[in-house]
Parts: sequence; structure tokens; C-alpha cells
Amino acid sequence: MEQPVVGLVVHPTKNVQDSVLTLQRWNASGLGRLVARRADAQRLGGIVDVIGDDDFIEQVDLVVALGGDGTMLGAMRLVAKRPVPVLGVNYGNVGFLVEIEPPELEVALERLSAGQYQLEPHHALEARLSWSGARTDYLAFNDLTIVRRPGAGQVSADLSVGGLGYGYYRADAIVAATPAGSTAYNYAAGGPVLSPALSGSVVTPVAPMAGIDRSVVLAARERYRFDIAEGTRSAALEVDGLVVGEVATGAQIDVRLRKDAGSVVRLDAERHGRTGRVKLSLLDLPVRPDQLIELIPQDLRQKLDREVED
Repeated sequence: MEQPVVGLVVHPTKNVQDSVLTLQRWNASGLGRLVARRADAQRLGGIVDVIGDDDFIEQVDLVVALGGDGTMLGAMRLVAKRPVPVLGVNYGNVGFLVEIEPPELEVALERLSAGQYQLEPHHALEARLSWSGARTDYLAFNDLTIVRRPGAGQVSADLSVGGLGYGYYRADAIVAATPAGSTAYNYAAGGPVLSPALSGSVVTPVAPMAGIDRSVVLAARERYRFDIAEGTRSAALEVDGLVVGEVATGAQIDVRLRKDAGSVVRLDAERHGRTGRVKLSLLDLPVRPDQLIELIPQDLRQKLDREVED
């Protein structure tokens, strides 16, 4: 049986060496082959085989992302043309998308080798920016945001759905989010949380001053467009929290949902769901003590239980 190729994607600044060493030991065991991109070579210190981005995308059977949600989202975008499963190891702060903590990685690799896991599909927003005769395509697994630049006034945009005018926005930002991304910027702006089982997206204005002042939920089949209207001097276009470009009056952004654009490894989907709900409730506090226990990694909980018994 051919060894699986596991691709490694690492956070650009956080110390992830412990997990890299765990993966290196797994690689040495002969259960698979570990590779990384040239962009991460310097951080890995030559202990992992390095290949080009194109080879990485074509060869990997699984990606392990060491970082927070941002690192994991970047890994999912990287392999979106060939959406292999992605496993996230949490080196971030809250981490809604990542499932396991660094001390759990060794056991997680054993379970992966034994086939003891589930795959969780994730939708994404495909967006095409047309402006000044140029077209650029983007893919957002969490959200796509048009946000004002300080000192440049508000964002003004007309929304059309299926080619029909729907209304207009004048706000500090306009957020279009997937169900998974609905717990991020959309939620912070007062938008609804969409069930992961739902195929659709939500558009929410941030600090609206005129026009549509609440969220609009759209079905998966509905294509929609933002026409950046008069009065928008300069606004940033963000994909999953990263600034990818600039828009102003005259720009058009066409958006549609791409179903099952990514695949996430889940070792314990029920536990991850419980933990995610608790993390979300932390944003609204107060949280009951019995809910906070869900945030403690399993190995630490077992250690604490043994100490209490002793």
C-alpha cells in the first residue's frame, strides 16, 4: 500500500516546534511521508522534505495546519482546487475551526493512520472582482468583507440578487459569510449564526448609516453582486480576514456559494461541536463553570481527575 503524503502548513510566527517534532517522528515510523512548501522551509529548519507549491497541491493526501483558524483557512484555500482533508492543530487563541491541541497530535496521527476519523465538508464563497478592466477571483471559507479605510468615508454599495436590485448599503463594512464563517465577523456585527447544515450565506452591514440595516440570508443557488456605488473613495477587500485588494466607485463583486469546497478532519465531531458552542458563548459571557470544562484539553482533564483521585 502506498504511503500517504501529508503536507505541513505552519503559522508564520508562532513556535510550533513540538508539533513539528511529533510529525517528524510519525514520518520516521514509515506510516507516511511528510512534506512542506518552500515558503515554510526556513521555519522548519531542514527537518522536513520541501517541495514546490504546485507539487504540494498535486501530491498531498492530507494537510496538517499548525496555527489558529487563520492558518487552517489558508491551508484550505491552498488546496481548494483539489480539496484534500485538513487537520488543524490549535496554536491560536480561541480557534473555532481547529479541533485538537498540540499534546493531542500524536494520538490524532495514530487515529488517522487507523482510519478512525470523519470528514466534514465546508462551503466557500467564490467572488469575482471586476474593476478598471481587470478581473480577479477569490475564495473565502469564512467571509468576504468590503471595509472602509480610516479617513476615507463609508462603504456604499448596491446589492442585486439574481440580476434584480435588492437594495443598497451605506456602512462601515459589508460582510458576506458562509455558515462556518457566520460565527466570526458576521456574528460580531450582530448577524445570525447559520447552522453548519445549511447551504447558503448571509450578508450583514457593519454600523449601517442608511439603506439595508440588517442581515440578508441567501440560498445556495442565488448569485448576488455588490456594485460599489458613488461615494466610496477607498475600501479594502478582505478574504477570511486578509486584505487582498482595494475597491472604489465602479467596482463590481459577483458572489456565489461553492458547496463542499473544502474538507476538514474531525476526530470527535460531537466534542468539537460542544466546544465550539461554549467558545461562542464566551463572546457573550457569562458562562457557567460546567461549560468552561469543555475548553480544557482531554489529556489535561484526565490528569486533573487522577490528581483528585490521589
